[in-house]
Amino acid sequence: MTYDDFMDQPKRRDKAATRAKLLDAARLRFARHGFDGTGVRDIAADVGVDPALVFRYFGSKEQLHEEALRVEIPTGLTDDPARPLTHITDTLLHDVVFADWEQFAGEHPLLVMLRSAGRPTIRDQMRQQLCEGYLPDFAERLGGDNPALRAELVGALLIGMGVMRTILNTPALHNASYEETRTLVTRLITALSD
Repeated sequence: MTYDDFMDQPKRRDKAATRAKLLDAARLRFARHGFDGTGVRDIAADVGVDPALVFRYFGSKEQLHEEALRVEIPTGLTDDPARPLTHITDTLLHDVVFADWEQFAGEHPLLVMLRSAGRPTIRDQMRQQLCEGYLPDFAERLGGDNPALRAELVGALLIGMGVMRTILNTPALHNASYEETRTLVTRLITALSD
């Protein structure tokens, strides 16, 4: 076989690599434009493939969205009873509000999902990530009166901060350092955990 014959052969697509590229492109598109503002053709064009390939790999735009925004909830944050609650909230503050989620255009996936929260499947996915992930474990650690409510207030505080910092870009929170914010949030969390 000559070099020209070799070059004329159809190129084989690496399924895993193409699938990963489609997920990356979908994450960025969904982060920037939300579910309704993102088209399968746009995602496919970003990767240089036919839109039919998106449906072959993921089944539907909804399934692509769900998989693209699925994030592993950190486990073990509340497992150690000796770990102070403020350490847990420091970790969540960093992960939800201050981490640089480049694959999601710089925002935590839960914040990206907020852009499409009017869709029942996306709302259910958000509820599942929060209500089956962070919040029950955190409530169990809080104990005392109304632990579920206090845990949800902590979640609301962190998600609200994420929205204000990365979506609304409010000046004070957007420009605040992690340490400066951490000091104030620790005081709020301490009040909620008593």
